[in-house]
Amino acid sequence: MLPGLGDSHLHFYAYCQTYTTVDLGGAVSKAEVIERLAAKAKTLPEGQWIKGSNFDQSKWNDTCDSLPTRHDLDQASTTHPIVIRRVCLHTAVANTLALEKANIGKAYVYGDGGTVELEEDGYPNGVLREQAPRIYDEIIPDPLNVPETKKKIMQKALAKASECGITMIHTYAAEIWKYTEDFDSYLGLDREGKLPLRVTICLDQFYHKPYLSKKAMEDPYRKVQYGSFKIFCDGSFGSRSAKLYEPYHDDPSTDGILVISIDDLKERMLQGYEMGLQPAIHAIGDRGLANVLTAIEYTIMKSKENGMTEREQAERLPFRIIHAQLAPPSLVERMSKLPLVLDIQPSFLVTDLHWIEDRIGEERAKSSYSWKTYQDAGIKLLGGSDSPVEDFSPWYGMFAAATRKDLNLFPEKGYHPEEKVSIYDAVCMFSKNIPYATGEEDYLGTLEIGKFADMVVIDRDIFERSAEDLINVKVQKTYLAGKEVYSA
Repeated sequence: MLPGLGDSHLHFYAYCQTYTTVDLGGAVSKAEVIERLAAKAKTLPEGQWIKGSNFDQSKWNDTCDSLPTRHDLDQASTTHPIVIRRVCLHTAVANTLALEKANIGKAYVYGDGGTVELEEDGYPNGVLREQAPRIYDEIIPDPLNVPETKKKIMQKALAKASECGITMIHTYAAEIWKYTEDFDSYLGLDREGKLPLRVTICLDQFYHKPYLSKKAMEDPYRKVQYGSFKIFCDGSFGSRSAKLYEPYHDDPSTDGILVISIDDLKERMLQGYEMGLQPAIHAIGDRGLANVLTAIEYTIMKSKENGMTEREQAERLPFRIIHAQLAPPSLVERMSKLPLVLDIQPSFLVTDLHWIEDRIGEERAKSSYSWKTYQDAGIKLLGGSDSPVEDFSPWYGMFAAATRKDLNLFPEKGYHPEEKVSIYDAVCMFSKNIPYATGEEDYLGTLEIGKFADMVVIDRDIFERSAEDLINVKVQKTYLAGKEVYSA
């Protein structure tokens, strides 16, 4: 038996949307992606939109890690507008008809926060990065706007989470991509007795967070609450849009994208912090992470100048940095001195270990995914999946954290094995550490007298087996507040 497990950072609404798209995850070639889209097109009337999700060109065997273009998607259909989104969510690709429907033509310029790639003749090649894909979020119908469809899919996804032993999630809206999170949807399921886990909803816009009394905090049956306020700083390694100090090793023409300037980042973070919100900032590249640390330092200093006492600051929830995938020693030292936690996604490495050195170079890669280094510096690590980017099974995340191998157990000793964490620490990432970010460590995360009875029963003693065996764990039962919500 273990404490109930959690996911400190996912996009649950976005995961639910994948049930309504052509799933391109697992495709081993561009040809297979085209084949899946073409098969879908044959089932739909001409002119109807086709959405694809989860493609990952780094896993294809018929390209050199290059993104598809409109010309590739045109092979699937020229009579259906097609838009597919990369697994990282930071890049989308549209076919020619979809570009025409969005009025994206020759010499098109998106503006700040995103890019539309152009061919040599000035026409778009179909690739849209960062905030640019929101163009399609405005015009493609969303099946989840139908209440009954949304409810049915949410219940299916929640049941899968319970099957994994998950009893708490921190789910993030992403308004820049139209990934909303609706408090009332979760509350409605709770009132019907159909919400099998605790949900902390994190928004990426300013809002007035309801005050929770001590009595409410101590209620084991309270399942839905608001959490962090998210800011995006940069992009992803998979899309070469994470912001770096130096250009990408495999594409010297770019060093990534800052989706917000340092001045705007400082202003937005300070404003949210002084509203009583908990900033949670997406940062992947070293330059992006440095900007975030500068903004945190500024926010602490400026809020003190504006009248906040040291005691008031000490009572605030920690700042959250999401991903933090590249941190040289100087940035680790800065992080260790600040009141922050890191929301990491160990499962990213299962895929990324095959190409990260090509992407950013061998020297920078030594400072990537440095979980043991973070931990030894006294930084608290919270485990998540960023689902639908990765599978939200916490066992997958623990496996990655403790082995640093792919699912074929490569490399034999793990990628930079000195950065492995113990099985115990991997479990803590996905249980004990998560409530710390929301100030609920007195109620959740461990099995102790006086805490809520969120528990998971599994089929083996993981502490008596190898870390490689974590991926094989089967959950037998999941309990929330002492009530069984899943049984194998």
